[in-house]
Amino acid sequence: MESKQRIKNLTQKYLGEIIEIRRHIHQFPEISFDEVNTSKYIQQQLTKIGIPFKAGYVKTGIVGTIKGKNPEKKVIALRADMDALPIQEKSNVPFCSVNDGVMHACGHDAHSAALVGAAKILFELRSEWEGTILLIFQPAEEVFPGGAKLMMEAGIFDKQKPEVILGQHVLPTMKSGHAGFKEGMYMASGDEIYLTIKGKGGHAAMPHLLTDNVLIASQIIVALQQIVSRFVPAQLPTVLSFGKFIANGATNIIPEQVEIAGTLRTMNEKWRAKIKTKIREIATFTAQSMGAECEVDIKDGYPVVHNDEKVTRQAIEFSEEYLGKEQTEAMDTRMTAEDFGYYTQQYPCTFYRFGVQQANEETGNLHTPQFNLNESSLETATGLMAYLAYRFMT
Repeated sequence: MESKQRIKNLTQKYLGEIIEIRRHIHQFPEISFDEVNTSKYIQQQLTKIGIPFKAGYVKTGIVGTIKGKNPEKKVIALRADMDALPIQEKSNVPFCSVNDGVMHACGHDAHSAALVGAAKILFELRSEWEGTILLIFQPAEEVFPGGAKLMMEAGIFDKQKPEVILGQHVLPTMKSGHAGFKEGMYMASGDEIYLTIKGKGGHAAMPHLLTDNVLIASQIIVALQQIVSRFVPAQLPTVLSFGKFIANGATNIIPEQVEIAGTLRTMNEKWRAKIKTKIREIATFTAQSMGAECEVDIKDGYPVVHNDEKVTRQAIEFSEEYLGKEQTEAMDTRMTAEDFGYYTQQYPCTFYRFGVQQANEETGNLHTPQFNLNESSLETATGLMAYLAYRFMT
Protein backbone atom coordinates (compact mmCIF):
# COMPACT_ATOMS: atom_id res chain seq x y z
CA MET A 1 0.00 0.00 0.00
CA GLU A 2 1.54 3.27 -1.18
CA SER A 3 0.39 5.41 1.76
CA LYS A 4 1.77 2.90 4.26
CA GLN A 5 5.19 2.91 2.66
CA ARG A 6 5.28 6.71 2.47
CA ILE A 7 4.50 6.96 6.18
CA LYS A 8 7.13 4.32 6.98
CA ASN A 9 9.69 6.21 4.92
CA LEU A 10 8.86 9.54 6.55
CA THR A 11 8.98 7.97 10.01
CA GLN A 12 12.46 6.61 9.35
CA LYS A 13 13.51 9.96 7.88
CA TYR A 14 12.46 11.87 11.00
CA LEU A 15 13.25 9.21 13.62
CA GLY A 16 16.50 10.82 14.75
CA GLU A 17 14.71 14.13 15.26
CA ILE A 18 11.89 12.42 17.17
CA ILE A 19 14.39 10.70 19.45
CA GLU A 20 16.07 14.03 20.17
CA ILE A 21 12.70 15.57 21.06
CA ARG A 22 12.02 12.70 23.43
CA ARG A 23 15.43 13.02 25.03
CA HIS A 24 15.01 16.75 25.58
CA ILE A 25 11.61 16.28 27.25
CA HIS A 26 13.04 13.41 29.31
CA GLN A 27 16.01 15.44 30.50
CA PHE A 28 13.86 18.35 31.64
CA PRO A 29 10.77 16.72 33.18
CA GLU A 30 8.05 18.69 34.94
CA ILE A 31 5.34 17.45 37.26
CA SER A 32 1.59 17.70 36.71
CA PHE A 33 0.14 21.19 36.19
CA ASP A 34 3.66 22.63 35.98
CA GLU A 35 4.72 21.54 32.49
CA VAL A 36 5.59 25.13 31.53
CA ASN A 37 8.90 24.58 29.73
CA THR A 38 7.74 21.28 28.23
CA SER A 39 4.76 23.10 26.76
CA LYS A 40 6.95 25.90 25.38
CA TYR A 41 9.29 23.35 23.81
CA ILE A 42 6.43 21.51 22.10
CA GLN A 43 5.04 24.82 20.87
CA GLN A 44 8.44 25.55 19.33
CA GLN A 45 8.35 22.19 17.53
CA LEU A 46 4.88 22.84 16.14
CA THR A 47 5.94 26.30 14.99
CA LYS A 48 8.95 24.81 13.18
CA ILE A 49 6.65 22.41 11.34
CA GLY A 50 4.18 25.19 10.51
CA ILE A 51 1.24 23.79 12.46
CA PRO A 52 -1.03 26.42 14.04
CA PHE A 53 -2.01 25.87 17.65
CA LYS A 54 -3.65 27.41 20.67
CA ALA A 55 -1.84 27.13 24.01
CA GLY A 56 -2.71 27.90 27.63
CA TYR A 57 -5.47 25.37 28.22
CA VAL A 58 -5.29 24.53 31.93
CA LYS A 59 -2.09 26.64 31.97
CA THR A 60 0.12 24.38 29.81
CA GLY A 61 -2.18 22.42 27.48
CA ILE A 62 -1.89 22.80 23.70
CA VAL A 63 -4.25 22.01 20.83
CA GLY A 64 -2.71 22.04 17.37
CA THR A 65 -4.72 21.90 14.17
CA ILE A 66 -3.87 20.28 10.84
CA LYS A 67 -6.35 20.86 8.02
CA GLY A 68 -6.49 18.54 5.06
CA LYS A 69 -8.75 18.80 2.04
CA ASN A 70 -12.36 19.70 2.92
CA PRO A 71 -11.53 20.52 6.57
CA GLU A 72 -15.18 20.39 7.65
CA LYS A 73 -15.76 16.85 6.40
CA LYS A 74 -14.41 15.03 9.46
CA VAL A 75 -12.60 15.77 12.71
CA ILE A 76 -10.42 13.38 14.70
CA ALA A 77 -8.14 14.07 17.65
CA LEU A 78 -4.79 12.59 18.69
CA ARG A 79 -3.77 12.89 22.33
CA ALA A 80 -0.47 12.77 24.23
CA ASP A 81 0.20 13.59 27.89
CA MET A 82 3.18 15.71 28.98
CA ASP A 83 3.61 15.43 32.76
CA ALA A 84 6.32 13.56 34.68
CA LEU A 85 6.31 11.90 38.10
CA PRO A 86 7.87 12.86 41.47
CA ILE A 87 10.51 10.11 41.24
CA GLN A 88 14.30 10.34 41.45
CA GLU A 89 15.68 8.78 38.27
CA LYS A 90 18.18 5.91 38.64
CA SER A 91 19.24 5.23 35.10
CA ASN A 92 22.56 5.72 33.39
CA VAL A 93 21.31 7.35 30.20
CA PRO A 94 23.24 10.46 29.15
CA PHE A 95 19.99 12.44 29.02
CA CYS A 96 19.00 11.52 32.58
CA SER A 97 16.68 13.97 34.35
CA VAL A 98 18.42 17.11 35.59
CA ASN A 99 15.42 18.08 37.72
CA ASP A 100 15.94 16.62 41.17
CA GLY A 101 13.18 14.25 42.25
CA VAL A 102 11.29 14.43 38.92
CA MET A 103 11.36 11.80 36.19
CA HIS A 104 9.48 10.66 33.10
CA ALA A 105 8.85 7.20 34.55
CA CYS A 106 5.59 6.60 32.67
CA GLY A 107 6.64 7.31 29.09
CA HIS A 108 4.86 10.62 28.62
CA ASP A 109 8.04 11.99 27.03
CA ALA A 110 7.72 9.29 24.37
CA HIS A 111 4.00 9.98 23.92
CA SER A 112 4.63 13.68 23.30
CA ALA A 113 7.59 13.13 20.99
CA ALA A 114 5.67 10.54 18.96
CA LEU A 115 2.72 12.91 18.56
CA VAL A 116 5.03 15.69 17.34
CA GLY A 117 6.50 13.20 14.86
CA ALA A 118 3.09 11.97 13.71
CA ALA A 119 1.96 15.59 13.33
CA LYS A 120 4.98 16.34 11.14
CA ILE A 121 4.15 13.40 8.88
CA LEU A 122 0.43 14.15 8.68
CA PHE A 123 1.14 17.82 7.95
CA GLU A 124 3.41 16.81 5.09
CA LEU A 125 0.69 14.53 3.69
CA ARG A 126 -2.23 16.92 4.32
CA SER A 127 -3.14 17.16 0.61
CA GLU A 128 -3.89 13.42 0.62
CA TRP A 129 -6.58 13.22 3.31
CA GLU A 130 -9.83 15.04 4.06
CA GLY A 131 -10.89 16.68 7.30
CA THR A 132 -9.21 18.20 10.34
CA ILE A 133 -6.85 16.60 12.84
CA LEU A 134 -6.60 18.05 16.35
CA LEU A 135 -3.37 17.50 18.28
CA ILE A 136 -3.94 17.43 22.05
CA PHE A 137 -0.87 17.88 24.24
CA GLN A 138 -2.38 17.39 27.66
CA PRO A 139 -1.09 18.29 31.12
CA ALA A 140 -1.58 16.42 34.37
CA GLU A 141 -2.58 12.88 33.51
CA GLU A 142 -1.00 11.68 36.74
CA VAL A 143 -2.92 13.88 39.21
CA PHE A 144 -6.63 14.23 39.96
CA PRO A 145 -8.83 15.67 38.57
CA GLY A 146 -6.76 15.03 35.44
CA GLY A 147 -5.91 17.26 32.52
CA ALA A 148 -8.33 15.51 30.15
CA LYS A 149 -11.37 16.55 32.15
CA LEU A 150 -10.10 20.08 32.68
CA MET A 151 -9.16 20.62 29.03
CA MET A 152 -12.61 19.54 27.88
CA GLU A 153 -14.17 21.85 30.45
CA ALA A 154 -11.93 24.61 29.07
CA GLY A 155 -13.59 24.15 25.69
CA ILE A 156 -11.11 22.34 23.45
CA PHE A 157 -13.99 20.68 21.59
CA ASP A 158 -16.53 23.52 21.72
CA LYS A 159 -16.06 24.49 18.07
CA GLN A 160 -15.03 21.14 16.60
CA LYS A 161 -16.24 17.88 18.09
CA PRO A 162 -14.13 14.87 17.13
CA GLU A 163 -15.66 11.78 15.62
CA VAL A 164 -12.71 9.73 16.87
CA ILE A 165 -10.01 10.26 19.53
CA LEU A 166 -6.86 8.15 19.55
CA GLY A 167 -4.42 7.81 22.44
CA GLN A 168 -1.44 5.55 23.05
CA HIS A 169 0.74 4.48 25.97
CA VAL A 170 4.05 2.68 26.46
CA LEU A 171 4.08 -0.92 27.69
CA PRO A 172 7.44 -2.19 29.03
CA THR A 173 6.37 -5.86 28.99
CA MET A 174 5.60 -5.79 25.25
CA LYS A 175 8.21 -6.24 22.53
CA SER A 176 9.25 -3.09 20.72
CA GLY A 177 7.67 -2.98 17.30
CA HIS A 178 4.37 -4.39 18.62
CA ALA A 179 1.09 -2.70 19.52
CA GLY A 180 -1.87 -3.94 21.55
CA PHE A 181 -5.60 -3.23 21.46
CA LYS A 182 -8.66 -4.13 23.55
CA GLU A 183 -12.29 -3.52 22.60
CA GLY A 184 -14.77 -2.37 25.23
CA MET A 185 -13.84 -2.00 28.91
CA TYR A 186 -10.07 -1.72 29.02
CA MET A 187 -8.86 0.20 32.09
CA ALA A 188 -10.44 0.57 35.51
CA SER A 189 -11.88 3.59 37.24
CA GLY A 190 -9.70 4.90 40.06
CA ASP A 191 -11.10 6.47 43.23
CA GLU A 192 -9.17 7.55 46.33
CA ILE A 193 -10.47 6.45 49.75
CA TYR A 194 -9.58 8.42 52.90
CA LEU A 195 -10.78 7.21 56.32
CA THR A 196 -10.17 8.98 59.62
CA ILE A 197 -11.00 7.02 62.79
CA LYS A 198 -11.49 9.19 65.87
CA GLY A 199 -12.01 8.10 69.47
CA LYS A 200 -10.63 8.30 72.96
CA GLY A 201 -6.92 7.56 73.15
CA GLY A 202 -4.86 6.79 76.19
CA HIS A 203 -2.55 4.36 77.95
CA ALA A 204 -2.27 1.06 76.11
CA ALA A 205 -2.20 -0.82 79.43
CA MET A 206 -5.71 0.41 80.25
CA PRO A 207 -7.77 -0.41 77.15
CA HIS A 208 -11.02 -0.43 79.17
CA LEU A 209 -10.69 3.34 79.58
CA LEU A 210 -10.38 4.18 75.88
CA THR A 211 -11.40 3.20 72.38
CA ASP A 212 -8.66 1.22 70.67
CA ASN A 213 -8.58 3.22 67.46
CA VAL A 214 -5.76 1.14 65.99
CA LEU A 215 -7.77 -2.05 66.42
CA ILE A 216 -10.90 -0.36 65.08
CA ALA A 217 -9.04 0.83 62.00
CA SER A 218 -7.72 -2.68 61.46
CA GLN A 219 -11.22 -4.14 61.78
CA ILE A 220 -12.49 -1.64 59.21
CA ILE A 221 -9.83 -2.68 56.69
CA VAL A 222 -10.65 -6.37 57.19
CA ALA A 223 -14.40 -5.72 56.94
CA LEU A 224 -14.02 -3.69 53.76
CA GLN A 225 -12.31 -6.60 52.01
CA GLN A 226 -15.62 -8.47 52.18
CA ILE A 227 -17.04 -5.97 49.68
CA VAL A 228 -14.95 -7.43 46.88
CA SER A 229 -15.31 -11.08 47.91
CA ARG A 230 -18.97 -11.10 48.98
CA PHE A 231 -20.78 -8.02 47.63
CA VAL A 232 -19.45 -7.43 44.11
CA PRO A 233 -20.35 -9.96 41.36
CA ALA A 234 -17.52 -12.46 40.97
CA GLN A 235 -17.21 -11.80 37.24
CA LEU A 236 -16.61 -8.06 37.72
CA PRO A 237 -12.92 -7.11 38.10
CA THR A 238 -12.61 -5.06 41.31
CA VAL A 239 -9.72 -4.05 43.54
CA LEU A 240 -9.93 -2.35 46.94
CA SER A 241 -6.47 -1.81 48.44
CA PHE A 242 -5.12 0.28 51.30
CA GLY A 243 -1.54 1.49 51.21
CA LYS A 244 -1.46 4.05 53.99
CA PHE A 245 -2.11 3.47 57.70
CA ILE A 246 -1.00 6.17 60.14
CA ALA A 247 -1.43 5.51 63.87
CA ASN A 248 0.86 8.03 65.50
CA GLY A 249 1.00 6.49 68.94
CA ALA A 250 3.71 4.52 70.72
CA THR A 251 4.27 1.11 72.29
CA ASN A 252 2.15 2.17 75.25
CA ILE A 253 0.00 4.91 73.69
CA ILE A 254 -3.22 4.42 71.73
CA PRO A 255 -3.64 7.54 69.55
CA GLU A 256 -6.89 9.49 69.41
CA GLN A 257 -6.86 9.39 65.63
CA VAL A 258 -5.89 6.90 62.93
CA GLU A 259 -5.74 7.69 59.22
CA ILE A 260 -6.17 5.17 56.40
CA ALA A 261 -5.93 5.78 52.66
CA GLY A 262 -6.48 3.45 49.73
CA THR A 263 -7.77 3.04 46.22
CA LEU A 264 -10.88 1.54 44.61
CA ARG A 265 -10.66 0.16 41.07
CA THR A 266 -13.50 -1.35 39.09
CA MET A 267 -14.73 -1.82 35.51
CA ASN A 268 -18.40 -0.95 35.92
CA GLU A 269 -19.73 2.54 36.63
CA LYS A 270 -22.98 1.30 38.24
CA TRP A 271 -21.14 -0.98 40.66
CA ARG A 272 -18.55 1.71 41.24
CA ALA A 273 -21.27 3.87 42.81
CA LYS A 274 -22.68 0.95 44.84
CA ILE A 275 -19.26 0.02 46.21
CA LYS A 276 -18.58 3.57 47.38
CA THR A 277 -21.89 3.58 49.25
CA LYS A 278 -20.99 0.26 50.86
CA ILE A 279 -17.57 1.55 51.92
CA ARG A 280 -19.21 4.46 53.72
CA GLU A 281 -21.69 2.18 55.49
CA ILE A 282 -19.19 -0.44 56.64
CA ALA A 283 -16.54 2.04 57.78
CA THR A 284 -19.05 4.21 59.64
CA PHE A 285 -20.99 1.42 61.35
CA THR A 286 -17.89 -0.62 62.27
CA ALA A 287 -16.38 2.38 64.05
CA GLN A 288 -19.68 3.21 65.78
CA SER A 289 -20.14 -0.36 67.00
CA MET A 290 -16.78 -0.15 68.76
CA GLY A 291 -17.31 3.26 70.31
CA ALA A 292 -15.51 5.48 67.80
CA GLU A 293 -16.43 7.46 64.71
CA CYS A 294 -15.11 7.30 61.18
CA GLU A 295 -14.99 10.18 58.74
CA VAL A 296 -15.16 8.94 55.16
CA ASP A 297 -13.85 11.01 52.27
CA ILE A 298 -14.03 9.41 48.82
CA LYS A 299 -12.48 11.45 46.02
CA ASP A 300 -13.90 10.52 42.65
CA GLY A 301 -11.06 9.64 40.31
CA TYR A 302 -10.84 8.73 36.66
CA PRO A 303 -13.70 6.85 35.01
CA VAL A 304 -13.43 3.53 33.20
CA VAL A 305 -11.57 3.63 29.88
CA HIS A 306 -14.05 2.22 27.38
CA ASN A 307 -12.67 1.62 23.90
CA ASP A 308 -15.40 2.07 21.31
CA GLU A 309 -15.90 -1.33 19.68
CA LYS A 310 -16.26 -0.10 16.09
CA VAL A 311 -13.37 2.36 16.29
CA THR A 312 -11.11 -0.19 17.97
CA ARG A 313 -11.89 -2.91 15.42
CA GLN A 314 -10.97 -0.44 12.67
CA ALA A 315 -7.77 0.51 14.51
CA ILE A 316 -6.83 -3.17 14.82
CA GLU A 317 -7.38 -3.65 11.09
CA PHE A 318 -5.23 -0.60 10.29
CA SER A 319 -2.51 -1.73 12.72
CA GLU A 320 -2.40 -5.14 11.06
CA GLU A 321 -1.96 -3.36 7.73
CA TYR A 322 0.88 -1.21 9.06
CA LEU A 323 2.72 -3.43 11.54
CA GLY A 324 1.47 -6.88 10.56
CA LYS A 325 -0.88 -9.32 12.28
CA GLU A 326 1.83 -10.91 14.42
CA GLN A 327 2.87 -7.49 15.73
CA THR A 328 -0.72 -6.48 16.57
CA GLU A 329 -1.67 -8.06 19.88
CA ALA A 330 -4.89 -8.51 21.85
CA MET A 331 -4.70 -6.89 25.27
CA ASP A 332 -6.19 -7.94 28.60
CA THR A 333 -8.09 -5.57 30.87
CA ARG A 334 -5.94 -3.52 33.24
CA MET A 335 -6.79 -2.36 36.76
CA THR A 336 -4.63 0.73 36.35
CA ALA A 337 -6.47 3.99 35.67
CA GLU A 338 -6.08 6.69 33.02
CA ASP A 339 -7.74 10.06 32.61
CA PHE A 340 -8.21 9.20 28.93
CA GLY A 341 -11.38 7.64 30.35
CA TYR A 342 -12.97 11.10 30.36
CA TYR A 343 -12.63 11.27 26.57
CA THR A 344 -14.07 7.78 26.18
CA GLN A 345 -17.16 8.75 28.19
CA GLN A 346 -18.12 11.38 25.60
CA TYR A 347 -16.57 10.42 22.26
CA PRO A 348 -15.77 7.28 20.24
CA CYS A 349 -12.19 6.50 21.24
CA THR A 350 -9.52 3.88 21.35
CA PHE A 351 -6.58 3.81 23.75
CA TYR A 352 -3.86 1.35 22.78
CA ARG A 353 -0.36 0.28 23.83
CA PHE A 354 2.96 0.14 22.04
CA GLY A 355 5.82 -2.04 23.21
CA VAL A 356 9.01 -0.46 24.56
CA GLN A 357 10.84 -3.53 25.86
CA GLN A 358 14.62 -3.38 25.68
CA ALA A 359 16.28 -6.12 23.65
CA ASN A 360 19.39 -6.72 25.75
CA GLU A 361 19.00 -4.71 28.94
CA GLU A 362 16.53 -4.05 31.72
CA THR A 363 13.53 -1.96 30.74
CA GLY A 364 12.21 -1.45 34.25
CA ASN A 365 8.58 -1.06 35.24
CA LEU A 366 6.36 1.99 34.91
CA HIS A 367 6.54 4.42 37.85
CA THR A 368 9.95 3.14 38.96
CA PRO A 369 13.32 4.96 39.01
CA GLN A 370 14.79 2.31 36.68
CA PHE A 371 12.29 2.70 33.82
CA ASN A 372 14.23 2.99 30.55
CA LEU A 373 12.32 2.47 27.31
CA ASN A 374 13.73 1.18 24.04
CA GLU A 375 14.02 4.25 21.82
CA SER A 376 13.53 2.18 18.67
CA SER A 377 9.90 1.92 19.82
CA LEU A 378 9.45 5.57 18.84
CA GLU A 379 9.43 4.43 15.23
CA THR A 380 6.38 2.29 15.97
CA ALA A 381 4.67 4.91 18.14
CA THR A 382 5.12 7.68 15.56
CA GLY A 383 4.43 5.71 12.41
CA LEU A 384 1.45 3.80 13.75
CA MET A 385 -0.28 6.90 15.12
CA ALA A 386 0.28 8.72 11.83
CA TYR A 387 -1.03 5.73 9.86
CA LEU A 388 -4.09 5.24 12.07
CA ALA A 389 -4.97 8.93 11.70
CA TYR A 390 -4.38 8.80 7.94
CA ARG A 391 -6.61 5.76 7.52
CA PHE A 392 -9.38 7.19 9.68
CA MET A 393 -9.30 10.32 7.48
CA THR A 394 -9.36 8.58 4.09
